[in-house]
Formats: sequence, C-alpha cells, structure tokens
Amino acid sequence: MASDGRRRISLGDFRHEALSETSSTNSECLARARAGDGGNLWVTAERQTGGRGRRGRLWVSERGNLYASLLLIDPAPMERLSSLPLAVAVAVHQAIRMVLPPGAEPLEVKWPNDILIGRKKTCGILVEGERLPDGRYALIVGIGINVSVMPDNPLYPVTCLRQQGSAASPEELFAHLFAAMAEVLDLWDEGRGIGEITALWRAIACGIGEKITVNLPDRSISGQFAGIDDNGLLMLDTGAGRIVPIAAGDVFFG
Repeated sequence: MASDGRRRISLGDFRHEALSETSSTNSECLARARAGDGGNLWVTAERQTGGRGRRGRLWVSERGNLYASLLLIDPAPMERLSSLPLAVAVAVHQAIRMVLPPGAEPLEVKWPNDILIGRKKTCGILVEGERLPDGRYALIVGIGINVSVMPDNPLYPVTCLRQQGSAASPEELFAHLFAAMAEVLDLWDEGRGIGEITALWRAIACGIGEKITVNLPDRSISGQFAGIDDNGLLMLDTGAGRIVPIAAGDVFFG
C-alpha cells in the first residue's frame, strides 16, 4: 500500500501462461475473460494462426517473434481508459530498449503506440475491449514484436530486433516486458497518473513538429504534428492556427 493509501501494482499481481500455438493471444485472453478469469493474465504464444492488427489487418505470426496479450478486468473507469494505450507504448518501449545494443538506431514511439527503430516498425499494439455478461469490462492489450521475423509485404518500412543487432530471444524480451508493464501500470494508476505517462510518452515520441498525414476511416488529413494533449489525443496543426484533435488514425510522415 502506498503512503497515499492506494494499492500499488507489483510483479506478483500478474500471471503468465505460455502456449506453443493459438489462433490469437487476444482471442485467447477474451475467451478466458468470458469464462470468468479475474484478469492480470499474460498469454504468450510461439506462433499465432490468426494474428491480427488494427482494422482487422493480418499480423504475420511465425515462430521467432514475441506474441503476447495481457488481460485486464475493469482496469480503470471508462472515462480514463483512453490514456492506457500511451502507457502500454511506454512500457513496450522500455522493454525493447533493454535488449537493444549501444549504437542501435533511434527507438521511438509513433502515435499512438507503434514502436519504431530508425523509423521502421518493429512492434504493433492492438487494444480491444468487451463488456462481459456479468457487467465486468475486459480489456485486452495485444503486443506483437518482430524479434527475428518480418512480414514480406508491409504497409510501412519494417525491421526486427535481430536486424538491429539484438541477440535477445522472445522469452528474454518478454521477461523485460512483464516487469516494465507492471511498473508502468502502477505509475498509470487506473488513469490517475496520466500526467506522468504523457510526459514519458512525449520524451520518446517520433516526429513531433514534422509534417504528417493521418489516414482516418473516411478521409486523410495533413498538417504539422503538434504533439498530444493531456488525454493522449494527437494534435494536428492544419494551418491558420487551427488545431484538430484526433482520437484514432494511421500516421504517415512526410
């Protein structure tokens, strides 16, 4: 218990189940939630047969990479959940930084939570949620990190940790992620620690001040990346002093 009376989050609060193969670690976590699991459960798999990214895109999931999902139950009031992806990105960045050799290309976060090394994508994060029949809210954080395998036909430039000189195994990387996530979720404090999280995120962000294009479901919009607000929304300066807040979209630089 912290001096302010709140319950602290520690490594011992989390469980881990390692699978050889599954359709998707996110789907596995959701099935556990529907069956009554209490949350704080990590599920990892050596291979996924139906991995997916944002907007239903296929996520290539051959052996050699890290595929991990974390099940959280009622992690925060709904109005404070929007900042969780920023916290997750900070934790993943921290874990990858631990296994990169000195002199590796810059490790940065692309809004909201893609992890880039030298402006090339090495990690995707997919956050999904569902209200359960018993009233609890299940939130699943899916994390796929290219350790030694990369997709053949990517939408973006991609890299993997092996290409960046890291000899870490998926298991070693997950050990760092397990620890970093507990530390960052404690700092996030059910959304109350958003100020600390956004400060950490800004310090590792990619492209603030640069010209970007954001692809939305119905259109594309361009401008200067003016950073994020205190709730994690992307602030796009479209000119003439007009700042457009964006809650979700795909960002492209240049």
